[in-house]
Amino acid sequence: MHDIDRIDAFVEAKRANLEALSDRIFDSPEIAYQERRSVAEHAAVLEREGFRIVANPAGIATAVIGEAGAGGPVVAFLGEYDALPGLSQASGVAELQPLPGDGMGHGCGHNLLGAGALLAAVAVKDWLLATGTPGRVRYYGCPAEEGGAAKTYLVRAGAFADVDVGITWHSMPLCGVNDARSLANTRIDFTFTGRASHAAAAPHLGRSALDAVELTNVAVNYLREHMPSTARIHYAYIDAGGVAPNVVQARATIRYAVRAADLAEMRSLLARVRKCAEGAALMTETKLEARVLSAVSNLLGNAPLERAMQANWEHFGPPEWDAADRAFAEQIRATLGDEDLRAPYRRAGLAFRADQPLADEIVPLGSVGEALLGSTDVGDVSWVAPLVQADGPTVAVGTAFHTWQFTAHGKTALAKKGMAQTAKVMAATALDCFADPALVKAARADLEARTAGSPYVCPIPPEVMPPGVAA
Repeated sequence: MHDIDRIDAFVEAKRANLEALSDRIFDSPEIAYQERRSVAEHAAVLEREGFRIVANPAGIATAVIGEAGAGGPVVAFLGEYDALPGLSQASGVAELQPLPGDGMGHGCGHNLLGAGALLAAVAVKDWLLATGTPGRVRYYGCPAEEGGAAKTYLVRAGAFADVDVGITWHSMPLCGVNDARSLANTRIDFTFTGRASHAAAAPHLGRSALDAVELTNVAVNYLREHMPSTARIHYAYIDAGGVAPNVVQARATIRYAVRAADLAEMRSLLARVRKCAEGAALMTETKLEARVLSAVSNLLGNAPLERAMQANWEHFGPPEWDAADRAFAEQIRATLGDEDLRAPYRRAGLAFRADQPLADEIVPLGSVGEALLGSTDVGDVSWVAPLVQADGPTVAVGTAFHTWQFTAHGKTALAKKGMAQTAKVMAATALDCFADPALVKAARADLEARTAGSPYVCPIPPEVMPPGVAA
């Protein structure tokens, strides 16, 4: 039996256990840096499967690393398990139906992401043991992808320094190799401190922090006309200064997310946003404190690994959907608008298909369409280790990230089929790396060529530490 078919069997042998892990993570959603149950669940599977455990890497209590094997190259699988606030939803229900509790939910499929990456790692571990092949397989259980930049901290701490190849995936409507486009991103709080006073009797004595926040927003809105078209700036009021309009607000905080196509462009744009806040402080005679919360780099592609993964997708093909899978997908699609249904095709550069409730073809390698981009801390790993990412079909075509519809797929049979199929593709790509030293060498050469003119510099300032970690 060819090894690519053997890995199919190794995945199937552990599939039920890892699907159960995904369900447990879905049922106990935890947001960034609070994933204590989730990391314990992943660590328990790693221990049961005989991986050597590294707890609290980079001092992060909700991260874990497991390694198996000896000698040879190090192939790493990246998993995530953090949820999102406000996206609680019953699985398998095609209408808005939040679950009782605190409102958190897996609206980006990270319950599947962590379990699927671990399924691939376990299958590769079993293959290494069965064949006696030299090599190490490593699983990184990563928290706080949703804005917390845990992988960026892990990269900064050197946790990926000896990784020869990184492999990961994400839940997607379509099926193939990720086109490795994302935005570099910094989250920063601007806190203004002024002087309180009676807003009617002595307004001249007050210095309004809320005015400073509002003027910052005005300045940034004018800045939008003069920034690259791919850049994005968003904001949220963290502290608007209180609820009493007759008191001049003495303290207020606004949070910005500044995104751009690459690290250099993002740093330049962030400097301009800082100037907007500094100007607002000058105009209002308030004191400004700027604090970076997190930051991530843009994704780098890797052509040799992408070609290898594409070949494995073409070997395995999409999952085998049944009538029940398609029926649920059509129910979800009935809740979506025409723009939602077209968006995955625009992003992939493909012609729209109204007759495709679930992915039934592999997106051709190199298909690139409209830039519908977010940010991810996987980007930082891609700057220090050759990395490839799969798009795993686990939702109805047209389902958008961070919606109740995405959450609704979490424990369905169709989502698990997509997870298992993607695990096979990822595991087979790891086998290619163990079998072909030239592929590993070519992947490293590709990364070095991409970073030759702009070596990696961590976008998080050295004094900024992960939550709960002392400086």
